Amino acid sequence: MSAPSPYPINPNRNQPWNGLPNLPLDPGLFRTVEVFEQLASAKQALGRLQGRSVAIPNQGLLINSISLQEAKASSAIENIFTTDDELYRAFSEEHSEGASESTKEVLRYREALWRGYALLQQQQDMTLAYCLTVFREIKQTTEGIRPPYSQVYIRQGGSGPNAGKPVYTPPRGEGILEAKLANLFAYLNDDQTYPADPLIKMAIGHFQFEAIHPFRDGNGRTGRVMNIHYLTRKGLLDYPILYLSRYILQHKEGYYSALAGVSQRGDWSTWLRYMLLAVEVMADLTYEKINRILSARDAILAVIQAQKGIRRPDQLTQKIFMQPVTRVRHLTQDRTYAENTARDYLNKLAALDILEKTTVGGNHYYLNRELYSILAE
Repeated sequence: MSAPSPYPINPNRNQPWNGLPNLPLDPGLFRTVEVFEQLASAKQALGRLQGRSVAIPNQGLLINSISLQEAKASSAIENIFTTDDELYRAFSEEHSEGASESTKEVLRYREALWRGYALLQQQQDMTLAYCLTVFREIKQTTEGIRPPYSQVYIRQGGSGPNAGKPVYTPPRGEGILEAKLANLFAYLNDDQTYPADPLIKMAIGHFQFEAIHPFRDGNGRTGRVMNIHYLTRKGLLDYPILYLSRYILQHKEGYYSALAGVSQRGDWSTWLRYMLLAVEVMADLTYEKINRILSARDAILAVIQAQKGIRRPDQLTQKIFMQPVTRVRHLTQDRTYAENTARDYLNKLAALDILEKTTVGGNHYYLNRELYSILAE
């Protein structure tokens, strides 16, 4: 077996990396025992998660709650913070005008997650149009790919002696970004021309997207949405319920160090092992959360069933597990209950300490404390 061709690294962090190599990679750059061992562990964990999630009758139980956690963590990576309380209250409303700007940004990320997912259900392939849909929803903009003259640099954060200095300068120039994105999407979509395990391709594609850095802002969040969509596109998950952003947020230094390791040293092994470990850890965590949520739901259903005068206790339980904060209208909008009945039932559950009732600005919110606690861990 011949030695792999060396990966052409970025020679000057202060100059646009127009020499960013097209995909695919020379397989010798990542076909190592360590990468394949981590790949096997990640695939096993993801398969277990997929098997557990498809057995849940009401996917909305996972879709709302877990996608909100992904949105919150991904936004926090970009220093956009909100509290769980404000986020869940805002999500429970039909409109979020009264929410903070940070909370609105998190909700927009979640909306981008679902708009992009729906689009891929229709068109299958990942395209520039799909990418722009996700980006524009996140940023609430009509902007497209950054223009050739845009002076974009990735700078050192923090307050140390190197703070503010460029650590990477993405490609720049007429038609360069468009050509590199076309190559990226061809690589992700065409498994006959570019055969590789989808988890490997997801990780390689994520680096490539972040290195291209096609937008003035919002690249990180757009790229993380694309990761989840790629897994659903390849059938590894039915729904985008794996929130890798939490792992990245908790291991942020390692994430940026591994990215830099590729561009500065051609170290693909460390990057791939980082991303595959993220898949494994978060698939296991989400699997455990699903089990705990279902156990909590069944325990609360038993309590509700024991109460006299509550009709359709299974539907009531389902409603309060659709999201952490329930409003009266959540029980009435599909005519599950009349308004007075819905209010009465929610107040009864609050009296039983199943829900915690709070009033903010004259509006009543009912928090499922058990679900809230599970999601917060």
